[in-house]
Amino acid sequence: MKQNKRIPRISTRGFYDLSTGKTKKNRSYDLYPKKFFDNLYDVSEITIMIHGLRNNKSGALAKFMIAQYRLQQLGYLHPVIGFSYDSNTRGVQYKSHEQHATDVGIIIAKKNGKNLAEFLVDIKRKYPMIKIRLIGHSLGSQVILSTLQNLKNKQLVEAAYIFGASIPSDSANLRKYGTIIQKTIHQKFVNYYSKFDNVLKYAFEQGLIPEPIGYSGAIGKTVAKYAQKHVRPDNHRFASYAKILKSYP
Repeated sequence: MKQNKRIPRISTRGFYDLSTGKTKKNRSYDLYPKKFFDNLYDVSEITIMIHGLRNNKSGALAKFMIAQYRLQQLGYLHPVIGFSYDSNTRGVQYKSHEQHATDVGIIIAKKNGKNLAEFLVDIKRKYPMIKIRLIGHSLGSQVILSTLQNLKNKQLVEAAYIFGASIPSDSANLRKYGTIIQKTIHQKFVNYYSKFDNVLKYAFEQGLIPEPIGYSGAIGKTVAKYAQKHVRPDNHRFASYAKILKSYP
């Protein structure tokens, strides 16, 4: 099946300052193309893919295309939608600025949880029967976690899948966000993690982020809807994680 270069997108590009994380626009989101989102009456489900850090518009689109192509290979014939946000923070490629740029990226990812949650509420209001699945790579896992927090216990997400996730290893813990996961996800929350992910290992060992769930797996008592699979991708890139995915959903 051919890839569709016009992958529909939810975008908050330009909403946040890439140097500070400060909010620049108080809009919920933009949709491209708008007409796609006006005609989902016969669509039973959608998957929304959220990219990670260091992705500009074209980088994000490349990740969406990888997700669409891999899911089609696995027999998934429903629409794949991209969530594009300001993750290409200033100076992240320079060692002297990587801590600040990483911190700003996390701030922006957390703020985008509100934006994506508003989209989910709006789309479910318009199409109550549609199932929504979320895929997050690296920092995209933070967008997903923050989205679930912003849903205020509304169970609008069918399932979530995170790959090379940068969120803390206690995120699915009962004492942390486990209850939120239970109340906002209908089916499951799956973590594909890897002890061989050198990017997450570096970020953890350098103190850029707390111990990530995408590197060590979950710690503590997790909730019933949480599951994890240890995998061995070639590297941290989403393309490598997509290759190890054997089935979906």
